[in-house]
Amino acid sequence: MSTAAPHDRAAPGALAVAFALASVYILWGSTYLAIRFALESYPPFLLGAGRMFLAGLIMYVVLRARGVASPTGKQWRTLWILSIWMVLLSNGLVNLAETEVGSGLAAIAVASMPLFAGVFAMLRGRHPSKIEWIGLLIGFLGVLWLNAGGELSSSTLGLICLVIAPIAWAWGSIWSRDQDLPQPFMSAAGQMLTGSIWMLIAAVIHGERITQMPTLSATGAMLYLVVAGSIFGFTAYIWLLHHVRPALATSYAYVNPPIAVLFGALIGGEHFTAHDLGAMAVILVGVVIITLAKARAAKPVAAAPSAASSSEPAA
Repeated sequence: MSTAAPHDRAAPGALAVAFALASVYILWGSTYLAIRFALESYPPFLLGAGRMFLAGLIMYVVLRARGVASPTGKQWRTLWILSIWMVLLSNGLVNLAETEVGSGLAAIAVASMPLFAGVFAMLRGRHPSKIEWIGLLIGFLGVLWLNAGGELSSSTLGLICLVIAPIAWAWGSIWSRDQDLPQPFMSAAGQMLTGSIWMLIAAVIHGERITQMPTLSATGAMLYLVVAGSIFGFTAYIWLLHHVRPALATSYAYVNPPIAVLFGALIGGEHFTAHDLGAMAVILVGVVIITLAKARAAKPVAAAPSAASSSEPAA
């Protein structure tokens, strides 16, 4: 995979960029509701194990057929560790949370991930600018607001899961930057394959089993998560990272939650209070400020995306 910066390539057409952005916005924004539908027949960790194994296996086979090198032994060991954070404790806990809270509310909580990533980056020596500090402060006020009342505070399990999931995703993203990992597509395939084993172990510990034939709609939702969420959405995101400004490619962080809320309301019949929507607005303002501040501080020549930063979001 070429590591040329976006402006060293032929400029992509506006239609191609718009299509890729729409794919990331809509496909990833819809995964939260698809998880809720799949949970009607599949227990949370078994759902995650099946989804990650199928998506990871398909990506791995295709990449190997195209000549992409398999991860080295050292890289596989790193992927096993990384998938604990990026798969088991992020996607797995979002699945578990959605057994008690709505899909839109889960998306709102996960939107806090960039805030925790900023804190972990600071702890590892990258100090935020004054503008980023403002974004962090505003964003965390929104997180406190969200956790202080409303539906989320009425579910202890949902609250714990939706606090841990974005923290785990943020930590994995920051920690992985100093690790030896394969190229982004192979890293994602490896994370999903190893993560599916962690999910299966969690399912056994959680006592999960499928006692009756899954419904057609639940199975369709699970396959949608495999194809649309994990493969197509991820491919579109990697393409964007290589063709447009990083700030535009990562704008899904503040676009996915409103789209997830919209899907939840229109298709899933979910209801949201002024408290929930107000907290979402405050969190997203903080995330937008941080994203724009990073874009202004970015070097003129963008580096190739790291294997971790190009992974799909927690849902």
